[in-house]
Amino acid sequence: MNEENELEQIRLKKIKAMLDTNAKGHSTSSKQPIILTDNNFSTNITNNELVVVDFWATWCGPCRIVGPVIEGLAAQYSGKVTFGKMNVDENQTVPSSFGIMSIPTIIIFNHGKEVERSVGAYPKAHIEAMIKRYLASNHRE
Repeated sequence: MNEENELEQIRLKKIKAMLDTNAKGHSTSSKQPIILTDNNFSTNITNNELVVVDFWATWCGPCRIVGPVIEGLAAQYSGKVTFGKMNVDENQTVPSSFGIMSIPTIIIFNHGKEVERSVGAYPKAHIEAMIKRYLASNHRE
């Protein structure tokens, strides 16, 4: 019975951490992308200054190439840029509202507004250059 209680406590702690992540609008570690859904998308985009969103799906080969790049950039720019990933198969309302027809699609939001979009699997340097344009402009304000 003791082990069951311990496992239940661990499970509850993990659930609380996941809920806190979505409620705060950023990852508890802040080095991982936020898992975005149709329900939490708007809050995360408006509550964070600079947000990079990767629209993807599990079956998409190019998405599997871009995914680790986004995760690496999330760690590299932790505390400066918020990264999010949205599975378009599990969440269709938001991708549809942005007219996303092909994946991977990466959209950069600055102060809640879409400022740049990239469709397809691009190397880290391309994605990072997009981010740096807005990171630099935000620091001048």
